[in-house]
Amino acid sequence: MINKVLIANRGEIAVRIIRACRNMGIQSVAIYSKEDAGSLHVQLADQRICIGEGPAKSSYLNMDHIISAALNVQADAIHPGFGFLSENSAFARKCRENGLIFIGPDPDVIDRMGNKSQARKTMMDAGVPVVPGSVGAVYDVEEARKDAARIGYPIMIKASSGGGGKGMRVARSDDEFELQFNMAQRESANAFGDDAMYLERFVENPRHVEIQIMADTHGNVVALGDRDCSVQRNHQKLIEESPSPAINDATRKKMNEYAVLAAKTVGYTNAGTIEYIVSTKGEFFFMEMNTRIQVEHGVTEMVTGTDLIIEQIRVAMGEPLSFTQADIHPRGHAIECRINAEIPERNFMPSPGKVQFLHLPAGNGVRVDTGLYSGYCIPSEYDSMIAKIIVHAPTREAAIRKMRSALDETVILGVDTNLDFQYQIMRHPIFQEGKADTGFIESFMKIKPNQEDSSYVSSGP
Repeated sequence: MINKVLIANRGEIAVRIIRACRNMGIQSVAIYSKEDAGSLHVQLADQRICIGEGPAKSSYLNMDHIISAALNVQADAIHPGFGFLSENSAFARKCRENGLIFIGPDPDVIDRMGNKSQARKTMMDAGVPVVPGSVGAVYDVEEARKDAARIGYPIMIKASSGGGGKGMRVARSDDEFELQFNMAQRESANAFGDDAMYLERFVENPRHVEIQIMADTHGNVVALGDRDCSVQRNHQKLIEESPSPAINDATRKKMNEYAVLAAKTVGYTNAGTIEYIVSTKGEFFFMEMNTRIQVEHGVTEMVTGTDLIIEQIRVAMGEPLSFTQADIHPRGHAIECRINAEIPERNFMPSPGKVQFLHLPAGNGVRVDTGLYSGYCIPSEYDSMIAKIIVHAPTREAAIRKMRSALDETVILGVDTNLDFQYQIMRHPIFQEGKADTGFIESFMKIKPNQEDSSYVSSGP
């Protein structure tokens, strides 16, 4: 049994996990940096413990401090949330070595699927369709150039241990390959401490569609449907929705089946996501697996009526899944907008500061996951995402209308946010028609200040 969970994270995901623990009668422990002393997750948890200075490397990435904190408060388990140490196999092993349950997959599976080049090979061996690319990791630019010539340009260069858009570059010809490869490799080494890279053929104007899976230790694997995450800026998601408007039912069925196959192939347990790219011809290819809960898990919860965080904790306790594949019948349509403290017209520059006033939307089918409150100081050390607004309605059209209403109702004063920008996307014809691909922001949402009221105007149709 798990009686006490230490949450190795911060912000809205920490708040989300605390609430799930409360619903299960489990005590929660918040860790926090000195910068985060006034954060909502610290105030809501049953216990709290400071683990270091503001920078993540001194706090939320400090494995030894987190393990010591868990042992000191006699926690049974650690939930890593997303980001930070959530996909770090060394941390998962440290938990196990110290008698702590890591609420996530086995560390060996994290290694196997967290390394993108190794994951590609594993999926190829299992028969899951993958984008043509390098077989394994590449380190040398000349070796990589030979692979690129074999694969064919344009080439996407990716960090094997990457995520969040870091260590990713596109080379459209051999002339620019060396420069792009070296830049991506340096970025990967700086961000992840790993200079292993891999190459893929760059699929022009793709859709980004992913399948949420949940697996237990009894051999059960269930696919909980798809999410479309195509609306992105700088390779980071802005809007997610379920189901995807880009695929038909036959393709959806195949993608779900391959996701279950992928999870079973590696003996996966707990929550995970199989990510695909979908070409303009409707072909889909495995891209990567995220071995953790996703930011956008709430979208799936809204259409399936499940609680994925509670399910994660149950699976970690060795219990079987509370549902079977036959129980999953996604209903209606859900959309999530990530609200970031940033300035869109300045290349989404972060905008930390004090929240002077806050009003959040509510109503039937409206959910807000956040760590914000009036008077909260958004720190500059961490990611700029401050809230997620999620809506659910019977149809996609109704969900878009509901999201526009929710965005219109939201008021955050004291810092710049992307609220207006998200509202403009909801009004854009291409998004409304379900045709926004991963290049949508760059192609159609090049924004500029309106001289009269400084609001954002779209340069698209």
